[in-house]
Amino acid sequence: MEARRRSLTKPVQSLKPTKTISLEEDSTKASDALPLPLYITNAVFFTLFFSVVYFLLSRWREKIRTSTPLHVVNFSEIIAILALVASFIYLLGFFGIDFVQSLILRPSNDVWNSEDDEEENEVLLRKEDTRKVPCGQALDCSLLALHPSAPIVTAQKVFDEKPVTVTTEEDEEIIKSVVAGTIPSYSLESKLGDCKRAAAIRREALQRLTGKSLSGLPLDGFDYESILGQCCEMPVGYVQIPVGIAGPLLLNGREYSVPMATTEGCLVASTNRGCKAIHLSGGATSVLLKDGMTRAPVVRFGSAKRAADLKFYLEDPENFETLAVVFNRSSRFGRLQGIKCAIAGKNLYLRFTCSTGDAMGMNMVSKGVQNVLDFLQTDFSDMDVIGISGNFCSDKKAAAVNWIEGRGKSVVCEAIIKGDLVRKVLKTSVESLVELNMLKNLTGSAMAGALGGFNAHASNIVSAVYLATGQDPAQNVESSACITMMEAVNDGRDLHVSVTMPSIEVGTVGGGTQLASQSACLNLLGVKGANKESPGANSRMLATVVAGAVLAGELSLMSALAAGQLVNSHMKYNRSSKDVSKASS
Repeated sequence: MEARRRSLTKPVQSLKPTKTISLEEDSTKASDALPLPLYITNAVFFTLFFSVVYFLLSRWREKIRTSTPLHVVNFSEIIAILALVASFIYLLGFFGIDFVQSLILRPSNDVWNSEDDEEENEVLLRKEDTRKVPCGQALDCSLLALHPSAPIVTAQKVFDEKPVTVTTEEDEEIIKSVVAGTIPSYSLESKLGDCKRAAAIRREALQRLTGKSLSGLPLDGFDYESILGQCCEMPVGYVQIPVGIAGPLLLNGREYSVPMATTEGCLVASTNRGCKAIHLSGGATSVLLKDGMTRAPVVRFGSAKRAADLKFYLEDPENFETLAVVFNRSSRFGRLQGIKCAIAGKNLYLRFTCSTGDAMGMNMVSKGVQNVLDFLQTDFSDMDVIGISGNFCSDKKAAAVNWIEGRGKSVVCEAIIKGDLVRKVLKTSVESLVELNMLKNLTGSAMAGALGGFNAHASNIVSAVYLATGQDPAQNVESSACITMMEAVNDGRDLHVSVTMPSIEVGTVGGGTQLASQSACLNLLGVKGANKESPGANSRMLATVVAGAVLAGELSLMSALAAGQLVNSHMKYNRSSKDVSKASS
């Protein structure tokens, strides 16, 4: 199969007019031997080939045993020999002949160059496509109209257009099967064994089904093998997000260049200004307060008393060691730290907390919880497990339990910004910042009934760093819980600023951290992969960097608000004079 796979795109090689490509070869393929779907035809000939080989070997072994001449054959053996030859010809034609011909009969570069020179004046490039809509919208594209009796003609467009997409007849047959529903789109990777080819076929089938073009969504330049079974199912391309660098951020005596993936203008520039003010003031200090991922299943009993019995059992210190041994069997790094229970009638919510090494740890803690639930069934056989997650965790939702108890990494980060830097770099005053922080981040958020949202824009920085480093972007919800504090110190001359973030959920192994781009950003921060000397050190360091970047972002935005510069800054950095519609087309 691999020998027959051809590149799905053929980019334009030069700006000069090129000839129209005409495929004059016979359109009849070995796969057309039977009027059946391709995979059934292949299965028939595979079965036939190996069956007759087994039959003939058995017969010839019997002849050797009975001293019968091998050239003496009966009618059944003649039929078997003919079937062997026929199946061998089919398999050779389907799997190997194109590849062999391409090696033996490949013309030299001189031949191609001479042919181009001779025919350059005979064939003109068609510079305008006669279709009025993109290929994805025109359901009668040339890829759809494949007639065996007519040659397949592919006309190249001018140099500034997208590369021409050319599919083999085998790919075309698969595309039609996906469109018809006979081949599930999700099974292409397993059937083809080529993830990029599967994505290209799925993409073309989607365009035909919807009548919408995906020409602006890139396909090439991505390793689709790296996301199989781990990051994304049924891919048809990838989205490009620019990555900017803020910094250096001087944190705990070390400089970090912070990668931020965002499409919001002014965000990286603003965070960079905050990093500058922190650096010139001697840097920031970040402290990890707690490190523990949580999972909270919900179980139900026949009475509230039985639910209370389990609560008392789980919270009894004498039983913790036994439960920890059962929990810790699930992983080398997962270590149970505690269990907190809450009752709602007959229902009991069990919030397990455990360390997870350098992984974010959701899967790790879930496996440990399952071990404990299985263990508890012995003494609490009337316990009905409703769900492995009962939202008391709480994952990807703003929740008071995370704000109070913490989840993932709990971090506090602080810095003292000198008064002259507040005026020269941040263009405001200490008094203005302190007043604005009290009325906006504290009082204003309280008036709004905020839950963990006592900050200016922590989620902006968290989301940008998460996207750049391969974290789960949905966990920005609880990871952005932050309270920003500002206070005048040193007789009111300088500014003390801090951010307290109780639930930063990050990891440096697993999930999107293994992708090439995200791995490069982790490497830039010096936290790529697992820390072999001190498991968990890399993920903890990443959490402190996130908090430090949030501190810089908060400091800069609050200064812009206090100085009345927000609108002017966004008009300068978040507006483009380009005609985006023309650029994208």
